[in-house]
Amino acid sequence: MEMKVALIDLSAGSTEIVNVPKELLRKYIGGSGLATYFLFQYGSPQADPLSPENPLIFMNGPYQGTGIPTSGRHQVVSKSPLTGIFGESDCGGTFGYHMRKAGFDGAIFLGKASSPVYVAMKDGVAEIRDAGFLWGKDTFETEETLLEIEGSPGAVACIGPAGERLVLLANIMHDGPSGRAAGRGGMGAVMGSKNLKAVVARGNASVPMADPETVREKSREKARWYVEKMPAMTRYGTPGGVAFAEQNGDLPLKNWSMGSWSEVKSITGEAMAETVLTGNWGCTACPIRCGREVAFDEISGGGPEYETLGMLGSNCLVSDLKAICRANDLCNREGLDTISCGSAAAFSMELFERGIITEKEIGYPLSWGDGDALLRLLGDISEKKGFGSILSEGTRKAAELIGKGAEKYAIHSKGLDFPAHDPRCYKGLAAGYATSNRGACHLAGYSYAFERSAVYPDLGINEVQDRSLDEGKGELNAKLQDMMCVMDSLKMCKFPFANTAIADILTWLNGITGWDVTKEELLETGERIFNLKRVYNIACGVTGKDDTIPERILREPRGSGGSADSLPVLEIQLEEYYRVRKWSSEGIPLPKTLSALGLEKFIPFVEQ
Repeated sequence: MEMKVALIDLSAGSTEIVNVPKELLRKYIGGSGLATYFLFQYGSPQADPLSPENPLIFMNGPYQGTGIPTSGRHQVVSKSPLTGIFGESDCGGTFGYHMRKAGFDGAIFLGKASSPVYVAMKDGVAEIRDAGFLWGKDTFETEETLLEIEGSPGAVACIGPAGERLVLLANIMHDGPSGRAAGRGGMGAVMGSKNLKAVVARGNASVPMADPETVREKSREKARWYVEKMPAMTRYGTPGGVAFAEQNGDLPLKNWSMGSWSEVKSITGEAMAETVLTGNWGCTACPIRCGREVAFDEISGGGPEYETLGMLGSNCLVSDLKAICRANDLCNREGLDTISCGSAAAFSMELFERGIITEKEIGYPLSWGDGDALLRLLGDISEKKGFGSILSEGTRKAAELIGKGAEKYAIHSKGLDFPAHDPRCYKGLAAGYATSNRGACHLAGYSYAFERSAVYPDLGINEVQDRSLDEGKGELNAKLQDMMCVMDSLKMCKFPFANTAIADILTWLNGITGWDVTKEELLETGERIFNLKRVYNIACGVTGKDDTIPERILREPRGSGGSADSLPVLEIQLEEYYRVRKWSSEGIPLPKTLSALGLEKFIPFVEQ
């Protein structure tokens, strides 16, 4: 297997091609793993995230372009300006596929252009081009314009005005109105700091495989299996889980302060299907097609996913589905992370209710459930206008700037706002959020799925885990975080993971590469990648003291609903977690642990 990466120095205006050594590929696979290695090679944990010294890395995995079901994904990695630590964001859609068709498995952007530019990746050549005429355009306009110029079929990754203004909640958008986002951690602000408006990819390159027929046969088999096993995901998408999440005590309500909410029925996947839904949409090579398409009034395009409904909807007590769809559309056009924006809005609504901030400071009332005020606030965040300028720094920094006890109401871990799943419902999420390398992330370990309904015998998870227990959740997270690092490096969607045996994964990987990777090697690779990300964070100053979650989640029961009295005991989970990881009691990977994983050259980063 060969991988070619474009190395693009925006300061120098130069490009070159890096052929990735085969031994490096086997050690880090691609996607998230290889990008993490490159983050060390071309950057520094000490770099200012918005400086030219911080690289921005797009990376495919070996599955991209092979037709493996749900493989149409790529990873974006950089030091996060929102958290100040390791940052990564996973994205579906079509961009990764077209980047591969353009002849590239990834792109590393260095430096900063002197004026706005975009990069065209076509037929094995990457060129830097003027983007002054695009600056200020929203993401829908940017994609439409660039595809007219560069031609179709192709795909665009771009920032909106929020990224241009270096809003720390800015994301990188793809696929125009269909709205696929590399959403978390402020990757759009990094892109904006480099004066990089967009990347366009198109071409006709083929993807060589050592055993294409075996890969295709397994792909046909699993595609049929996924369609059979996941019909609800096709029919209702991720919003189909909203009602169950509220019933179970998982859905965030009123800035994580409330246990149940009768208004939930108006923002479910079923409600969407009965009102504004016009169809579904799928990423490249995906038979499940969970993406939502909605249309009403002047809104037309991608609809809100579960996380958006939870954070911009229920967490703000906004029950108007059309208002949530409008907020989602605004975020997609401006290039904003709906999760962190929803968190910032709920945080602000609580501060307003408590009198910590007032109408004078905000410019208008900011009451629970007010969809119009929500939209206005999101616009202010994107424009860095008034109080929105404070929120544009993220809830952690905003709370510090506001003071008056506001920190208590900022629900994040390591600066990354919680996604829409509650550790008081699925206790394993406590250690999962606390130790996730990018900050609070439900997909870094995906443990909640195995406390809800899933099993995975290949990892010794032979029965659904008891969500009410703290014991065993440290080990559960360690196992699953390693496996999710594999998934993020192969670049395959996690939704069908429980229906995908490790034997299936290896059939594909070895069929593409001609390797003879075993289950044991694959799991060790995942462990290596997770530890390398942790090493990066240790070099950024992270210790076990940072492996925590807010007091509200640890000390305040939801009070009603399906998880009324449940509270996680993080200390129990972390003690077990560090022991299983073979880290110190302070959460530092031990030199012997790193050596055993082939990470000897990175030991100095944890010994500083």
